[in-house]
Amino acid sequence: MTTPALFKEYIWLINTIYKAKAISLNDINERWVETEMSGGVEMARSTFNRHKDAIEDIFGIYIDCDRKNGYKYFIGNDYVLHEESIQNWMLSTLSVNNVISESLSLQNRILLESIPSSDDYLEETIEAMKKKRLISIVYQKYSSAESKQFSIAPYCIKLYHRRWYVLGRFDSGNFAVFSFDRIQELTILDDTFEIDEDFSAEKFFSDCFGVVHGEDIPVQRIVIRAYGTERNYLRDLPMHHSQEEIRQDKDSSDFSYYLRPTLDFCGQILSRGSRLKVLEPQSLSEQIHQMLLAAARNYE
Repeated sequence: MTTPALFKEYIWLINTIYKAKAISLNDINERWVETEMSGGVEMARSTFNRHKDAIEDIFGIYIDCDRKNGYKYFIGNDYVLHEESIQNWMLSTLSVNNVISESLSLQNRILLESIPSSDDYLEETIEAMKKKRLISIVYQKYSSAESKQFSIAPYCIKLYHRRWYVLGRFDSGNFAVFSFDRIQELTILDDTFEIDEDFSAEKFFSDCFGVVHGEDIPVQRIVIRAYGTERNYLRDLPMHHSQEEIRQDKDSSDFSYYLRPTLDFCGQILSRGSRLKVLEPQSLSEQIHQMLLAAARNYE
């Protein structure tokens, strides 16, 4: 069986068990034979066990069995399905891919977003990360008319708003974030590097809204008021992992955050228009106010 076909079966099995909460192998097979993947043939117990082991190895998802309740299977660590991890991202992406691949007749009615970043640079950077090799990039900022060359140690990559970014460390120990769609050339060098043992990509960006680290901007407690239905959008899709709803009434809700209010965070607030208002700190409230006034002047 091909690898893509196996992955489709893994995803189907995870989703079936997760949605059922607890399910026997017989019930799994009743649903399995109804799929096109099965060819009308039940899944053998040996195949089920191999799939179960592969799912744990690849996605870190443990399928347990409740022997006291009719030998029903369940996700033993379903909390991992809500974590921001590469395994969960893979699972989500493959699940969507399965749904779409089985709905090709609707291809003109399912619209997706493209990612403009170069796949070649992404693949090369990942290869350099695996081999702990430095990379040389020719890079041009949007704000600059000239390109510059940098040699960096690729510490991590991050996808944000349909763009891929690489976090690079210089010989000086300083970090910088580079967007793949602004890289003009990329070369894997022979020089190697050792990543700091205490480095954590998740921790590095934990106080950030997006990809701007903003070391010169301190972490602050920020309180934002959301009006009307906008609070529902924030509840369903929080702007930051630190988001907490601290007050609500029939017209609005207040949300608190602990992060660095960098320019990309300000841009996110501005994009919500009159539906959001910064209450604290006063300095950020005034900054957003001035940015709104500047925007309004463009229409005078």
